Amino acid sequence: MSGQNKNQQQILAKLGIEELNPMQIAAHKAISESSEVVLLSPTGTGKTLAFLLPLIAELDPTIKGVQALIVVPSRELATQIEQVVREMGSGYKTNAVFGGRSSSRDRVELKHAPSILIGTPGRVADHLVRRAVSIDNIKTLVLDEFDKSLEVGFEEDMQDIIGSLPNVKKKILTSATQKVEIPDFIDLYNPAKLNFLKANAPSLLNLKTVISPDSDKLKTLERLLTQLGTESGIVFCNFKDTIQIVSDHLNKAGIGHVCFYGGLEQIDRERALIKFRNGTHRILLASDLAARGIDVPELNFIVHFELPPRKDEFIHRNGRTARMNTNGNAYVIKWKDEELPVFIKGAKNESLRAKRVPIESEWDTLYISGGRKDKISKGDIAGLFFKQGQLKKEELGIIELQGNCSYVAVPRSKSKKLADQLNNSRLKKRKVRISLLK
Repeated sequence: MSGQNKNQQQILAKLGIEELNPMQIAAHKAISESSEVVLLSPTGTGKTLAFLLPLIAELDPTIKGVQALIVVPSRELATQIEQVVREMGSGYKTNAVFGGRSSSRDRVELKHAPSILIGTPGRVADHLVRRAVSIDNIKTLVLDEFDKSLEVGFEEDMQDIIGSLPNVKKKILTSATQKVEIPDFIDLYNPAKLNFLKANAPSLLNLKTVISPDSDKLKTLERLLTQLGTESGIVFCNFKDTIQIVSDHLNKAGIGHVCFYGGLEQIDRERALIKFRNGTHRILLASDLAARGIDVPELNFIVHFELPPRKDEFIHRNGRTARMNTNGNAYVIKWKDEELPVFIKGAKNESLRAKRVPIESEWDTLYISGGRKDKISKGDIAGLFFKQGQLKKEELGIIELQGNCSYVAVPRSKSKKLADQLNNSRLKKRKVRISLLK
């Protein structure tokens, strides 16, 4: 057994993965053997791990500085990939850079250059222009969800990035769709193409139409969500103004949820996803920003509160459920006099039953003012809540570590008491603030 294979097995064990899926196996082989790879695979099939494993295997531990650059369309995807790299425990430093936070903070972190740099096109291009990172040893370039970066207007930045990297030997492009032509400026000559979009298993998605007697559809959405009860899912809207209207209605109806859209501050977007992932809220009210490129758990359903304007948005929204050989439901809420777009076909009518009261989540989220940079681990946090907080093992929920802070899910019945009791506790000799995240 080679050292590389042994290392891969150790990484998979650390991630709790028994074996790679067929797409990941094919991608690993192609990336290891080819200098240009285009990987097309649906949302949720594991593309991140598919390119990270061979990428990490080719890094040279004797070289200082950035060796691999991963360009992504959104802040959420940048932080998601950074987290995956850290959880892999490869030993290589990684950093994510993106708009919405201070460039000076980036430059401080980049003084000790990572082996893997992840970022959104605008912020990466800016750092390259300012020479905040050396380009000399960047041999691998990944354009993850490259079509989305082009869609949202990053073409010029991507062109600048590619034009400023003279020593790139390997290019990897990924996408969950094949609708966009690869631009000439990416300079691909004879790429190995892996298309798993059509090779996917038969869809396990159940598409359903819910008829609303009212044009605003708010009462119908309320009834649907109360019927779904404890299930987790995303309600999609087209505009942030609509999200606010729907959010106000759900709040009045006592239906817990979090909002996620481009106009929110980055910290609010991050915390919304944290509370959705750890079960504090079971409903994410979102724009198409949540259709792909975010790390959320397996969903029972998605709801099209507003109909998407294009087929691609419809497909990507639906792709958040019925993933990895599991069943899922997609509900289209349609006003009785509303015409469905031609690309919405085969939906079955869903009759709403008598109204049910939604069951509230049993979890709350606590904020801790210390994280990975303070050498705090998940074990340290668990130990604090077990020993001083006197929680039982099953009462400690998901722990998420970030650079300067952490978040932990705890029983709602004990959250306020725990926050008061454990505030100003010491973790790794540092006094940390612990508070209930509203």
